[in-house]
Amino acid sequence: MNRELERILRTVRKPARYTGGEYNEVIKERGGVRLRVALCFPDVYEIGMSNLGFKILYGLANATDGVWCERVFAPWDDMEAAMRGAGVLLYGLESGDPIRDFDVVAFSIGYEMAYTNVLNMLDLAGLPVRASDRDESMPLVIAGGTCCYNPEPLADFIDLFIIGEGEEVNGEVFAEYARSRDAGVPRGVFLERAAVLGGVYVPSLYDTEYGPDGLLSSVTPRPGAPMPVVKRIARDLDAAYFPEKAIVPSTEIVHDRVALEVFRGCIRGCRFCQAGYVYRPVRSRSASSAARLGLAALSDSGYDEMSILSLSTSDYRGLRRLTHELLGWCEPRGVGLSLPSLRADNFSVEMMRSVQKVRRSGLTFAPEAGSQRLRDVINKNVTREDILNTCRIAFEGGWSSVKLYFMLGLPTETDEDVLAIAELTGQILHVWRESAANKRRGVRITVSTSCFVPKPHTPFQWEPQLAAGEYLRRVELLRGAMRMRSVVYNWHDAGTGFIEAALSRGDRRLGRALERVWRDGARLDAWDEHFSLERWLAAFEKCGIDPAFYAERERARGELLPWSVVSPGVGTEYLWSEREAARAGAVTPDCRVKCTGCGASALTAPVPCDSDTDTDTDGGGIVG
Repeated sequence: MNRELERILRTVRKPARYTGGEYNEVIKERGGVRLRVALCFPDVYEIGMSNLGFKILYGLANATDGVWCERVFAPWDDMEAAMRGAGVLLYGLESGDPIRDFDVVAFSIGYEMAYTNVLNMLDLAGLPVRASDRDESMPLVIAGGTCCYNPEPLADFIDLFIIGEGEEVNGEVFAEYARSRDAGVPRGVFLERAAVLGGVYVPSLYDTEYGPDGLLSSVTPRPGAPMPVVKRIARDLDAAYFPEKAIVPSTEIVHDRVALEVFRGCIRGCRFCQAGYVYRPVRSRSASSAARLGLAALSDSGYDEMSILSLSTSDYRGLRRLTHELLGWCEPRGVGLSLPSLRADNFSVEMMRSVQKVRRSGLTFAPEAGSQRLRDVINKNVTREDILNTCRIAFEGGWSSVKLYFMLGLPTETDEDVLAIAELTGQILHVWRESAANKRRGVRITVSTSCFVPKPHTPFQWEPQLAAGEYLRRVELLRGAMRMRSVVYNWHDAGTGFIEAALSRGDRRLGRALERVWRDGARLDAWDEHFSLERWLAAFEKCGIDPAFYAERERARGELLPWSVVSPGVGTEYLWSEREAARAGAVTPDCRVKCTGCGASALTAPVPCDSDTDTDTDGGGIVG
């Protein structure tokens, strides 16, 4: 650590964010390193170090001979000011070296409100933010993550995007870049070579045009560039890398525990959920493999808690066997298990007893909508009886705290649907009065609502977002109906959701506004204390861009969508048919009941779809 950095660390909050030196971090002999990679998470240390995908990419890159991957996080405002004042450039935690001296700067982006942090981190590194302003002597700048399923708002700033899961394609890109660099191949030629690897989108190889109505009129790939770029996935999760020796932070982070991924994808098909579509098809890790990996990670790290993760953990077929194997080791050692992402239609007494053997935490469920009509529109496949029965099981088992998540502004929502949230909450409170094992402890029901954000590659990608004023009216309507003791109602800010929707469905023209708002001081926008709607609106106005054009406008069926340059494997016609089903209030069964022909199973061919409904198998197979 250089003296200037050591000096400024004494002046900032939480200096452990910036020091490195944690258990299991990777330090390599420089003489054997062929490629240096700065893996950047565009948020603070506590968030990035809680992200399992970030840990996987870090460990996998460092498991590759000749590659040294270091971690980089966005500094908090006090550290940024101190760095700029002292002339300290953004650096890798492992070596302390400035990342502008690395070969590759790679961003993992999972939330649109982190876009300004991407630009700010590039600038803190001493690099031009626009790709066209960087020369051959500067690092290759790449990005991946869920947000890259619409890469266009960041197209001016990123050299190439990884579309899909990075386990295989990241290594291919690194190897090709090292070969091209060593052979003196120009950056442009390398980008052309990378574009044909599969799962790689190079914005500079695609020309976009817009019509007089402001709509995107054409996307033209240069010769050899694929159209669309189809995502890459890890086909076999049992064979996929898992960080058994993950870094143990030396300061508190948001999720300070072992995270065990048991499957990717989701069988449910909720029509608002981007992750449920872009992570298809479902690929499971066998219970025996998951137990081995989880126990290895616990033994190495010393954590006293493990979280079993997926988009819908209670849909994991091997859950009963897995929890049995894990508890045999965890229970006598006082190690707790948590099961987030539970569904109200398959929460069981047995599951409840398993997770409370060591310690008990509150339960969280996401009905998303209050009325059955609207739950059918969004294809939630959860009934009022499912929700009330789940709460009854929990209350009878001794739980006294339940969190419920809903969205306001879902397509076709009415005031009756909004008020149904309060009605359902009242029914849950009544269930507690009837069935609570210990009424003396009281009950706490927390209801949270957020504004629906239409996302690319979902059946609702064509839908408009609710205007902020109307969202707040519905918040007040619900707030007036939620005057119940023991019930707490929280709602999310409308302004953040509005900007998120504009960025989520934006095209390349948003790059100007993004750069403008960053230069005007925007960063750490995912944090309430840093987000300024006024600053964003002013930046859009300066650039002559109307954010409502992107956030609040309904798309026509034939409109060319900016994110059509990439494909998650799910066909657009299938998504439209699901939108039509939503309008009709028709429910689509989950993939294990009936394959709906979305197209994602082609990504795993020749592995067949698995329609076996046995919930006690060893993890299951591929679901299309």
